Amino acid sequence: MTSYKSVNPATGETVQEFPSATDADIQTAMQASHAAFGSWRTTDVAERSRILTQVAALYTERKEELAEIITLEMGKPVREAQGEVDLVASIYSYYATEGPRFMQDETLDAVDGGDAVVRTEPIGSLVGIMPWNYPYYQVARFAAPNLMLGNTVLLKHAENCPQSAQAIEQIFRDAGLPADAYINIFASKEQIADMIADPRIQGVSLTGSERAGSAIGEVAGRNLKRYVLELGGSDPFIVLDSDDMDATVKAAVAGRMGNAGQACTASKRFIVLEDYYQEFVEKFTARAAAMQPGDPSDPATRLGPLSSQSAADSLAEQVDDAVAKGATVHTGGGKVDGPGSYFAPTVLTGVTREMRAYTEELFGPAAVIYKVASAEEAVDLANASPFGLGGSVFSASPEKAKDVADRLDTGMVWINSVTGTQADLPFGGVKRSGVGRELAKFGMNEFVNKKLIRQPAARPAK
Repeated sequence: MTSYKSVNPATGETVQEFPSATDADIQTAMQASHAAFGSWRTTDVAERSRILTQVAALYTERKEELAEIITLEMGKPVREAQGEVDLVASIYSYYATEGPRFMQDETLDAVDGGDAVVRTEPIGSLVGIMPWNYPYYQVARFAAPNLMLGNTVLLKHAENCPQSAQAIEQIFRDAGLPADAYINIFASKEQIADMIADPRIQGVSLTGSERAGSAIGEVAGRNLKRYVLELGGSDPFIVLDSDDMDATVKAAVAGRMGNAGQACTASKRFIVLEDYYQEFVEKFTARAAAMQPGDPSDPATRLGPLSSQSAADSLAEQVDDAVAKGATVHTGGGKVDGPGSYFAPTVLTGVTREMRAYTEELFGPAAVIYKVASAEEAVDLANASPFGLGGSVFSASPEKAKDVADRLDTGMVWINSVTGTQADLPFGGVKRSGVGRELAKFGMNEFVNKKLIRQPAARPAK
């Protein structure tokens, strides 16, 4: 049985436990969501927009208490947690404003005349499976566009974020969303598989590991259900040259250490041309070593604990494997003694193909730095990863950076910036980083029926 409980990763203390859904609970939720779709899809678009606008307002109004919840449950430093809430408010506001435009009919110019219109329609009840690293943001990326479309949502959150999950559901209730249009479910993996197979469910969206994505994709494909999978990443951060290495390193450390390195789009592999390598390693190491893990509830803390002791243990195993096989540790290298799941900021060089750190995603504050002789070698190394989510290219020459960006096998590339996110930009990857896109207009085109309505031109009477 899946266990939903809040465990403070800064102390290891179990704060509160929650009952898991029974099979009967799941059946009731699916039926309620399916029934709600019939009325929610016909609710006036302006009313759906009004409700999402109110959702955004409530996130802003409750920012401090919402931030405290995720700081407690997954250890995000409170200032970063407040920033996540601001981002979430912007997503709901964006779809409330732009969603009606994205849903407008598209008139086609049929070659043989007559009328042809493509209409954007919702498809039904959807299942969302969301992770713990951005408890509000990940849900918003999925829920905002689909509720605006008129789909209904059944949301299974991560087992360690039950209070976050309940807070999300409460905001929808307080904003005036019909109760069954969004339902939080404390479901197990087995129950989710059964839900995806159920004919009342029309699609599934997962943000999580590639193993989870493979399992969900298999079930969805077998049952002919639409799916979006946002999976792992091992984003390259390529330094071609620099006319301000301090600024480049500052961005690099922020890109690696934000959210304690627990982001799929975090910069993870730093690929530096040899003329700049030594300076980059020295300055990156110094800045990383100066970051002291601390109490995430303290506004001064910039590096909190990992989300759980198991997360810290997994990262330690990857780092230990690299060191045992010859990698060099410049700072950090393991867990911090004491209570909580703290991990020291870590910098590795000399990582080679036989080490787990070469191909696996390091989900925590551990950076791997590589030296290359040319831009071509940098591109080859960046593309050698099984992942293809985001990436960054730094250079004093935008043209050089764009040339390299064009050759990266990723869903997103940022020039002279770490990979970011905002409501009006598409988010998603290629290869083992997933399938589909979220955010912007693309986020409204995954779980839709693009219905053609055709009236051919009248034929002349014979």
